[in-house]
Amino acid sequence: MAAVRIAEVTIPYDKKIKIALTYVYGIGSAVALEILAEVGVDPEIRVKDLEEKEVNKIREEVDKKYEVEGDLRRKVISDIKRLKEIGCYRGTRHAKGLPVRGQSTKNNNRTVRGNKRGMATSGKKKIDQKT
Repeated sequence: MAAVRIAEVTIPYDKKIKIALTYVYGIGSAVALEILAEVGVDPEIRVKDLEEKEVNKIREEVDKKYEVEGDLRRKVISDIKRLKEIGCYRGTRHAKGLPVRGQSTKNNNRTVRGNKRGMATSGKKKIDQKT
């Protein structure tokens, strides 16, 4: 079988199907197990060992019941845009690039704000001595 594509995403060939499904945006480990239980596929089987029939069942299940990839990304972006437009607190936090869900910003929020520039150097320039 050639590369397996589910929801326009090529999933890894050598991984277990329960892990490989999480490569699709919008499918986490719990949802992956839920999909496999619904379809009746063993979660421990590797993608390369799946039959074409089983892959088609998984693909149909994902397309039918779940909002994934492009549709979900568009929905999240439009939700954030709506929050910004109405000017609510969460919208302004998104616009400023700060934590949205009440986390403290005094010390630890580098993940959201990005790497702090200039922390590594002391501010002194090194003098190049040529003799």
